[in-house]
Amino acid sequence: MNSLTDRTSVVRRRTPLNRSQIAGFWGAWAGWTLDGMDSFIYALVLTPALTELLPRSGYAATPANVGLAGSILFALFLVGWGLSFIWGPLADRFGRTKVLAGTIFTFAIFTGLAATSHNVWELGVYRFIAGVGIGGEWALAGTYVAESWPEDRRKMGAGYLQTGYYAGFFLAAALNYTIGVHYGWRAMFLTGAVPVVVAILVLLRVKESEKWQKAEARTEQVKPLREIFGPTYRRRTWVACILLTIAIVGLWAGAVYEPSAVIQLATKAGMAKNDAIRTASLATGLLSIATILGCLALPPLAERIGRKKTLAVYFTGMAVAIAGSFGWAFYLPNGLAPFIAWLFVLGFFGGNFALFSLWLPEQFETRVRATAFAFCTSFGRFVGAGVNFLLGAAVLHMHTLGVPVALTALAFIVGLFVIPFAPETKGEVLPQ
Repeated sequence: MNSLTDRTSVVRRRTPLNRSQIAGFWGAWAGWTLDGMDSFIYALVLTPALTELLPRSGYAATPANVGLAGSILFALFLVGWGLSFIWGPLADRFGRTKVLAGTIFTFAIFTGLAATSHNVWELGVYRFIAGVGIGGEWALAGTYVAESWPEDRRKMGAGYLQTGYYAGFFLAAALNYTIGVHYGWRAMFLTGAVPVVVAILVLLRVKESEKWQKAEARTEQVKPLREIFGPTYRRRTWVACILLTIAIVGLWAGAVYEPSAVIQLATKAGMAKNDAIRTASLATGLLSIATILGCLALPPLAERIGRKKTLAVYFTGMAVAIAGSFGWAFYLPNGLAPFIAWLFVLGFFGGNFALFSLWLPEQFETRVRATAFAFCTSFGRFVGAGVNFLLGAAVLHMHTLGVPVALTALAFIVGLFVIPFAPETKGEVLPQ
C-alpha cells in the first residue's frame, strides 16, 4: 500500500508545464504533423499527378515511366531533405523558434506551389525546395522540446512529439479519401500550404528555450559543424548517422510503396479504381495509428531497458514486418487482408523514430545540439535518396515492388550490429 502511495505521489510531483512550454510543444507538434502530411501527400498523389504531367513533358504515361519518374522525383525530394542540415547551424546561432518557423514557411509555400505545376520539371523543383524545409523541422522541433520541457517530462515529450509525424500520415490519408478522390492531386498539394498559419503562430506565441539562451550568453561563437566531428563527438555522430540512415531507408521503403502495394492488391481482388484508392487511404490510416502507438510505447520502454536495447527491439520488429508484408503477404493469392494486417506491425515498430527524438539531444551539448540533430538526419536522407533511386530501378527491372522493398529488411539486421557502438544515456540528464 505504501509503495502504491509513493508511486502515486511521484507521478503527482512531476514538474508542471507552463504556458510557454505548452504553446511551444503544440507549435512544434503541429509543424511536425503538417510536415508528415506534406511528405506523404506525394506518395498518395504520385500516380495521378505523373499520369497528367508526363505527357505534357514529352513522355508517355506508361506504368514503367510513372514508376521511374516517381522514384527520380522522390529522390530529388530526399536530396532536398538532405540539404536541410543548413538549418541546424542557423538554429544554434539564432535560436530554435525563428528557424523552426522558417522551415515551416519553406515547405508550406513550395508544397502549395506544386499544385500549379505544368510539367514534371516544375513539380521536381517545387518538391526539392519543399524537401529542404521539411527536412529541418524534425531536428528543430525535437531540439526545442528536449530543451524547453522539464527533465522529468522531456522523454515522454519526445514520444508525444513523434506522434505528430504519423498523425500527419493519417491526415494525408483522410484528405486523400475525401479531397483527393473528388478534386484531384492539385487540391491535395494546395492543402499543404496550410502550415503557413502554424509558422506565424510559432513566431508570435513560442518563446525561445532557456537552455539555448543561457548557452548563447556564456559561449563564444563556435563552429558547431566542425565541433561535432572533433574528438569529443566524432564517434557518436557517425554512429547516429548510420542508425538514422537505416531507420530512414526502412521507413520510406515501406511507407512510400505501401499505397501502391495496397492499390495493386485491391485491384487484383477485383475492386474498382476509386475503391482501391479508398482502401489504400484506410490502410495508410491504420499504418499511422499503429506508428503512433509505437511512438507512445517507446519512451517508457527506453527508460526501463535503455536506449540501445529498445532500438534493437524496434529494429528487429521492422525487419520481420517488412519481410512479412512485402516479401510474403504481397505474393499470396488473396494477399490484401494479410498485407494490411502486417502493416499494423510495420507501423508499430516504425515508431523507432521516437527514440531518436529522445536519444540524440542527450548525446550533444546545447551549443551544437541542433547542428548534430540536423546533420545526422540529413546524412540518412542523402543515402535514402540513393536507395530510393535503386529501389525504383529494381522495381522497373523486376516488374514487381514486393521483393525490392522486402530486401530493405536486411538494413535493420546490419543496424543490430551497429547499435552496440552507440552511447547509452539512460538515467542521464540533458547535457548543458
